[in-house]
Amino acid sequence: MVKPVRSLSGLIDFDCAARWGSFKLAAQELHKTPAAISQQVRHLEENLGFALFIRHPRHVTLTEKGQELAIAVGRMLGELRAKIGALQAGSEESVLRISTTHSFAIKWLVPRMHRFTKLYPELDIRLDSNDAPVDLEDDATDVAVRYGPVGDGDPALLFRERLIAVYSPDLLAPGQSELSLADLPNFPLLYEKSPESWLQLLNENRALKGKYDFSRGYSHWGVLAQAAVAGQGIALVAYGIACQDILKGSLRQINCRSAPFANGYRFLVNPRKENMPKVQRFRAWLVGEMDEMRRQLEQNG
Repeated sequence: MVKPVRSLSGLIDFDCAARWGSFKLAAQELHKTPAAISQQVRHLEENLGFALFIRHPRHVTLTEKGQELAIAVGRMLGELRAKIGALQAGSEESVLRISTTHSFAIKWLVPRMHRFTKLYPELDIRLDSNDAPVDLEDDATDVAVRYGPVGDGDPALLFRERLIAVYSPDLLAPGQSELSLADLPNFPLLYEKSPESWLQLLNENRALKGKYDFSRGYSHWGVLAQAAVAGQGIALVAYGIACQDILKGSLRQINCRSAPFANGYRFLVNPRKENMPKVQRFRAWLVGEMDEMRRQLEQNG
């Protein structure tokens, strides 16, 4: 028979001890004595009916059940602290917490963000650029823009990416107006993670025959685009990442057929904040910006 939990007392002490792996260090953080921390955790264990820690002479380690509970309690306390902080500051509607990838943040979102803040100056923007997925059940995140495989009919789809070949005008020889596919063998071909997409583009344009230099790979689209801007070679890059540099003239696009590409951007929302005005406004603005970018892409071929 499952024993009902009648008290949450000791959860904060348990969370702190679990993070530090020590009652002594937890006591320093919480301004208590190690004995008080140990007693609170012991009462919690008695209430739960199972051990949370294995006690060693100088430290403690979590049991298997203790590890599972530590993850759940850490998440719960994080959400609780975020909610209390928002309520204390009256900022739940005035703070927009956005999570997205490094490359999208640097090369797409940040250069445009002034247009959104001009429309809604009352919003305090908190931007977290992280390639790792975020927990949208956590109140630390309101919305997320994520890059990955996309499908037609997906209501979260913002923009299906297209890979384009771009180069810096600095690569042009004196008197040369543009580069074409025929110039590819003359330069290093830059790529993100693998040259496979280059091979697909060359095949799409019936240009596989030739000696190509696939010598420079990059881990992120943003770094790849910056390498192209610096004139390190011709890059095959996602249009969304390169479009600002193309508009500024820092990059030029080679006129050729695109290779099939199945990735794009999706807009994800904390389910508890779906109907909040700040979320709806950001979504509407983002969709408008993406639509404009799509029009520019179609004009450029």
